[in-house]
Amino acid sequence: MNKLILTGVDGNLGGQAAEYLLTIAEKERLVFCGYDAASLEKFSARGVETRETNFNHLDGLAEKFAGGETVALISMPFVGERRQRAHKNVVDAAKAAGVKKIIYTSLVNAADPSNPSIEKIDHAYTEKYIEASGLDYIFLRNSQYAEAMVTNYFTYVKGDGVLTNSQGDGKMAYISRKDCAKAVAYALINETLHHKILNINGKDLMTISEFVAIGNEVTNNHVTYKEISDEENYAVFDAMGVPRTTEGKFKDDSEAPFSSEGMVTFAQAIRENKMAEHTNDFKELTGDLPVSVRYMFEHAEEFQIGERHSKDV
Repeated sequence: MNKLILTGVDGNLGGQAAEYLLTIAEKERLVFCGYDAASLEKFSARGVETRETNFNHLDGLAEKFAGGETVALISMPFVGERRQRAHKNVVDAAKAAGVKKIIYTSLVNAADPSNPSIEKIDHAYTEKYIEASGLDYIFLRNSQYAEAMVTNYFTYVKGDGVLTNSQGDGKMAYISRKDCAKAVAYALINETLHHKILNINGKDLMTISEFVAIGNEVTNNHVTYKEISDEENYAVFDAMGVPRTTEGKFKDDSEAPFSSEGMVTFAQAIRENKMAEHTNDFKELTGDLPVSVRYMFEHAEEFQIGERHSKDV
């Protein structure tokens, strides 16, 4: 039986994708992979085959993908050459193991060289490498997680009520991480899509001011938005104990689990409308409409960004 292999199940996105897969795929076909052995135990206890993987090392990695027909590569949480090398290792190992197809979680507008997001560099590299490998693929180009901004909103509710960043009036179709996970699950079982790029966008395209307004309507808070410069944005994250890069040390109680270089250049990309994609690809893939920002605020306790789960340090 050809296996469907899901990586990153010890993280937020991969863990949620695993839960969706267990509702739509035969358990016997599934293999769940993760860096953290302890995180695999709950899936092993439910009868799912699990394999401990470390993508930083190519040696022995092909064995982890043995019997696989399709591998879903959840992009790694660090940024830069190390992530590119890890992703390359997965593609090389998958091909050596006889895998036919890669599902990859990418970023909106990843291939645009004018997109200033530092995050997109690794995604563009990985997409090109997969294309050059000759393997079949589905690239899931995700919009920004709405959970990040819902959490951010409540940070300012507890503070001075003025949400600040440098994305200005740029637009983004904020998508729930849960929906991104659902897209991974459905892409992994899909047998009709080949060499496809899908934009996984939220229900509505909006500015951050419009996002904040929805939060205020739902919660009866009175947060306002103020645009600041990129350098001022860095200073905000510095004060929150957020490192500039993923190689830095994250403050234990920080409410921002991403590095500031990634977030500030992402804000710049939004400001320049490099992320203003809005398609029906999610519905066409899953059969469902994406969760709205309003719904997420109405059920805010279920839509927080959470802690940085990666133990791959």
